[in-house]
Amino acid sequence: MTIAPEALPSGSAPEVTSHQETRGRVAHLLSLREQAERGPSDRATEAQHAKGKLTARERIALLLDEGSFREVEQLRRHRASGFGLEAKKPYTDGVVTGWGTVEGRTVFVYAHDFRIFGGALGEAHATKIHKIMDMAISAGAPLVSLNDGAGARIQEGVSALAGYGGIFQRNTRASGVIPQISVMLGPCAGGAAYSPALTDFVFMVRETSQMFITGPDVVKAVTGEEITQNGLGGADVHAETSGVAHFAYDDEETCIAEVRYLLSMLPSNNRELPPRSEPSDSAERRCETLLDVVPTDGGRPYDMREVIAEIVDDGEHMEVHERWATSVITTLARLDGQVVGIVASQPRSFAGVLDIHSSEKAARFVQMCDAFNIPIVTLVDVPGFLPGVDQEHGGIIRHGAKLLYAYCNATVPRISLILRKAYGGAYIVMDSQSIGADLTYAWPTNEIAVMGAEGAANVIFRRQIADAEDSEAMRTRMVKEYKAELMHPYYAAERGLVDDVIDPAETREVLIRSLAMLRTKHADLPSRKHGNPPQ
Repeated sequence: MTIAPEALPSGSAPEVTSHQETRGRVAHLLSLREQAERGPSDRATEAQHAKGKLTARERIALLLDEGSFREVEQLRRHRASGFGLEAKKPYTDGVVTGWGTVEGRTVFVYAHDFRIFGGALGEAHATKIHKIMDMAISAGAPLVSLNDGAGARIQEGVSALAGYGGIFQRNTRASGVIPQISVMLGPCAGGAAYSPALTDFVFMVRETSQMFITGPDVVKAVTGEEITQNGLGGADVHAETSGVAHFAYDDEETCIAEVRYLLSMLPSNNRELPPRSEPSDSAERRCETLLDVVPTDGGRPYDMREVIAEIVDDGEHMEVHERWATSVITTLARLDGQVVGIVASQPRSFAGVLDIHSSEKAARFVQMCDAFNIPIVTLVDVPGFLPGVDQEHGGIIRHGAKLLYAYCNATVPRISLILRKAYGGAYIVMDSQSIGADLTYAWPTNEIAVMGAEGAANVIFRRQIADAEDSEAMRTRMVKEYKAELMHPYYAAERGLVDDVIDPAETREVLIRSLAMLRTKHADLPSRKHGNPPQ
């Protein structure tokens, strides 16, 4: 029955309008959501597209499974005043936060919206990021940041700087607990650049993304050097020279697709194993090609990537830091469907020597694998550490020790395979049996020694060579004698320094069977607050 309005007590609303009011409020909510999702204006969106850049929501749609995104604090607005801020309070405050799925697994994400305040970070903006980071840590799920911001919001002063501090603190707390991936899709300057540096992986897009602490104008004012933004901190600079970026791509679509692929190889957190996929490649497949890929002459280069492609499932692997410190390869792959991290000498680049940068690169990769329960396979063909004044003065001792520390500290399954050369301290550092490798194999082409035969002969037989009538003939004879005595392929096996010498064609099968045995490995480190690794 409908009651006439005049029959109701004073101040009461007719019952008939309560449903209409609810519907009206829902309609208002939907209009607010539509406004927040649309962004500040079509013109701002067109300007973003004109730069070859997607909007924050377009990026999230590429990253996450279709229809899976659930936004958090969409209607958040800043409370700041002054400098005209009180007249401009857009919803989201320039950052879109929430969660969704990638191949069905939960992933948290935040994306700067450059159309709003240039993606600059203010107090409300930072609080939203803090919340989603806390949620990711609590839920034990990866966090992906889609970065496209102009740094701190100057109008909000020190509040914005404090917001960055909260992000850095959470980056550190999440380190080794959940995978953290930073995707650079625009500028990232000043203190803002430290958040990506604290994460596990950094992706960049050429021409549109840059990272630097001080921009070109400041550099020119202080040093007089003139340089462009891309020349100072573009994708290629950080992928090839500084090592800040692990991956660099030509466009956002490819970049984000590769982020999805990387996530498919990482566990959700440090309490889980990496996801296994059903292999299409036989575990018993022989690798006859390997017999021809690696020359027996230790002085002849070859591409270790060919070895890796032959061993792993379907020849597929995702190389990390592909263009930086190229004398060592670090890559993620699968063996019989199980994710493994591969550290490999690269004889094609500087003969595969270890230097300052390659030691750092490999050490960080080993630490990442150990943090996220990824077994490590090390392929060794290393002639030693790079000699030189620059290397010694640059601290090759402490940088090389980083790799040694990382391996010694790792508790995941570790298998080392010596293909050819393994000389001196570099042999020890590349996960030798003496520093804790669970299993060590060698090909019949291996040479494990303190140094190369020529150098050893010059030291050991120095007097005989000097006193001989034909010093060159004597040197040749002594080199041959040293090789026959101490550098034959079975010298290390006879002394238990390698577990087995294997047929190269059986490498894939041997590694897969060994990893299957080690799957239940459990190792505890001594009780301590944390170690003090070399710096």
